[in-house]
Amino acid sequence: MKRFLNTLKNIWKIKELRQRILFTFAMLAVYRLGSYVVLPGVDPAQLNAGSGNANDLLGLINMFTGGAFQNAAIFALGIMPYITASIVVQLLGFAVPYFQRLQKKEGESGRKKLNQITRFLTLAVTLVQGSGYLTYLQTSGAIAPGVSPGLFWFSNIIILSAGTIFAMWLGERITDKGIGNGVSLLITVGIIARLPQALIAEFQLQLAQSGLILFVLELAAMYAVIMVTVLIVQGVRKIPIQFAKRMVGRGNSAVAMSNVRDYIPVKVNASGVMPIIFAQALMFLPATVVGFVAGGDPSAAPAWLQALSNPYSVASAIFTFLLVVVFTYIYTALLVDPKEYADHLKRQNAFIPGIKPGKPTADFIDAIVSRITLPGSVFLGIIAILPAFGVAFGVNPSLAQFFGGTSLLILVAVVLDTLQQIESHLLMRRYDGLVKSGRIQGRSSRMQGIGAGM
Repeated sequence: MKRFLNTLKNIWKIKELRQRILFTFAMLAVYRLGSYVVLPGVDPAQLNAGSGNANDLLGLINMFTGGAFQNAAIFALGIMPYITASIVVQLLGFAVPYFQRLQKKEGESGRKKLNQITRFLTLAVTLVQGSGYLTYLQTSGAIAPGVSPGLFWFSNIIILSAGTIFAMWLGERITDKGIGNGVSLLITVGIIARLPQALIAEFQLQLAQSGLILFVLELAAMYAVIMVTVLIVQGVRKIPIQFAKRMVGRGNSAVAMSNVRDYIPVKVNASGVMPIIFAQALMFLPATVVGFVAGGDPSAAPAWLQALSNPYSVASAIFTFLLVVVFTYIYTALLVDPKEYADHLKRQNAFIPGIKPGKPTADFIDAIVSRITLPGSVFLGIIAILPAFGVAFGVNPSLAQFFGGTSLLILVAVVLDTLQQIESHLLMRRYDGLVKSGRIQGRSSRMQGIGAGM
């Protein structure tokens, strides 16, 4: 406890770090305030109570926006259109030569162009999603009496677009003037905002049914899952590399410098949270099909379709697990290019001991990545379906979301990144870090040695 208090004092002593943290909290407070400002012409009390259900796509969006979706707030879409646009631009970078050139060859100017493209695409996505959201509000009977549907749509599509653009601006300000990871922090705050309500609901449920012992066991299980998730996020396979000897000096005074050893850190989970997002997006399709086939009555749909549309069923869990494993391999193959690693090593006059440069090096790295991706994908698939296990053991669905899935991975990764940013400021001022030994490594930790340039 004393060490913790000393660390807080050290953080407060650093003026720049103190200002960045206060600025970040101020921007996050503005974002949370916007989650309660209701769109004009909307009666939130009339919204469908199922909009916040964790069992459907609307419930997932509502979780990421911190309840703004269900509140019909000006930040109802949150930062999700920006995330969608960023994913599209990233995928285009794998397939379209123009975007590949912007990402890899044009440096800072290329990144600026990609940012501009992402912003314009964000606006386009917001217009499409905003139109769908306003239609959802109309069909839910949430429009106040006497409001013109045409005026309601025109005014609120502008407000929703402005809200998303403003949220994107808040994220960029946090990245530039705060403690970094602005967009990720906005999503994290939205997720955390739902946690106290979920804990209170679970506490009341367990207190009424079986006492506090089961509730304490649930908290212990959640802690264990978080620790395992931290290991997965931080886990790397270090491939040793060696730099060739270099001659320093001239003539007879030249000295041969000894070989420099380093390593390439290949992450166990290089794909991050994307496989779970893609898998969940596909698993929402059965629920949509049920709506068309059964005419809005889920009980009229075939039994197998009902099972797939229920995210907590055994069939849905199995399919989700398999999809996560497949998408992990696909996304890792897109992100990690062994040939690029081999070429980079060759340009740096470095090599892997016992492996010839060029194609043998690329094949060796590819084999290593394939081997470590298997356990990484399996662990990621297990994390994705842990909420289903939680519900099977009687955990409230709102709390079960925090036992795994997208929300848990985002929370762990963003918290690690934020702590790493704070620790960097402390170490630069010759203060102790946040942990007794070693250093905190987040998703964006600077890759050691040759990997730093990848």
